[in-house]
Amino acid sequence: MILTNAQQALLDGAQGETMAKVVKTLVMYGEAFGAERMAPVTSQYGHTVISFGIGVMKPVYELYDTLLQAGAVSKQPFSADPRPLDKNVPSSFLQDLVFKVMYSQQERYEAQLAKLGLMGKDAFTCACYLPEAGNVPKRGDILSWAESSAVVYANSVLGARCNRNSGIIELMGSMAGFVPEFGLLTDEGRRADWIVEVKTSALPDAQLLGSAVGMKVLEKVPYVRGLDKWLGGELNEHACAYLKDFGAACASNGSVGLYHIENLTPEAREQGADLIRPDAPVYLVDDQELARVRAGYPCIWKDLNAKPKLCFMGCPHMTLQQLKDWTVKLEDALAAAGNSRVVIPTVFTSAPAVIRAFQQTEYAPRLEKTGVILSYICPLMYMNNPLSKKMPVITSSNKLRTYSSARYYSDAEILRKITKLSLIHISEPTRP
Repeated sequence: MILTNAQQALLDGAQGETMAKVVKTLVMYGEAFGAERMAPVTSQYGHTVISFGIGVMKPVYELYDTLLQAGAVSKQPFSADPRPLDKNVPSSFLQDLVFKVMYSQQERYEAQLAKLGLMGKDAFTCACYLPEAGNVPKRGDILSWAESSAVVYANSVLGARCNRNSGIIELMGSMAGFVPEFGLLTDEGRRADWIVEVKTSALPDAQLLGSAVGMKVLEKVPYVRGLDKWLGGELNEHACAYLKDFGAACASNGSVGLYHIENLTPEAREQGADLIRPDAPVYLVDDQELARVRAGYPCIWKDLNAKPKLCFMGCPHMTLQQLKDWTVKLEDALAAAGNSRVVIPTVFTSAPAVIRAFQQTEYAPRLEKTGVILSYICPLMYMNNPLSKKMPVITSSNKLRTYSSARYYSDAEILRKITKLSLIHISEPTRP
């Protein structure tokens, strides 16, 4: 690998043995993927996926202590994935005991993150790119990020450039100020390997479509045609929320780090079909294909007919507009069902900054009246509890379904289940 004089000096120990090891790690990482040089990190902020102080991560805590002792900290303030616990989320006494053991190092770990460069005490969200969260990279920025749903959003919707890094590689890139140049950091690596033709009768569920695409293209780059029919050609709040959920499912059900949406996402608007490789195969997604994918989802509940005991919405974290829209949907559905509150304990998760913004709106007391709990938690970290795995939990998140025992239902199905509404026609919510 060709290094600049400054990079070589770091590798040679100009800033000590610890920083030399950091750079050596980045060099080895890059060489494994054929990188010929390093690219400077240009974004204002970083993001790390590791946000939970689980007991078995002792080597990580020891590594971070070593870095801190050597004065090796991030050159960028960074955000982190959501916290694993929130006392407001329903749990039993035994679950709480297990949580206490599982995340026994949470306080220690958060103290380490603060010293390493955490943006702030509430900088914990998987959707750090939301405007309220304050970590919004610019078009063309080179990032050193981890968290698959954040990376795919930054690459695809914002037009930044980032590979799917691990949490530790992300931190080392932020410390050094550069990352290996390969894959999605290059023009060639951002070309589309697949064409996805969406020919459904209505706008497909974002999480289901993302799941289908991810399982088909795996780690490749898809170029999606047909979504602009419903989403339009502007990256407004509605479109961005849809793409957030679509991308998270692509990234978790496959390993997608970048997608292009024809006439909508930045590179697709500028380059169009020129992004597509000449030999790109076509994947047709129609109603039948989505039904086939959905039918293939396993349910690992002990009792397949069990009554759900908990519902999680927001993996990745919900946007401010999604919280508003769901408030209206819930009110209408509950009124139609003759209920005042949700009939299944339901948790909406979002970034702390988004929750604060939402609490300043007229929608907040209205959502509270429905019985829904608003939390900053990571649902996956909750579901990692062995006792939580035994619970019949439902969700509209394909990411949570993939990584846990939670059972997937579409947004419309979730709405019916948590309000006990037998039949409903879902349309765009009205605004008061």
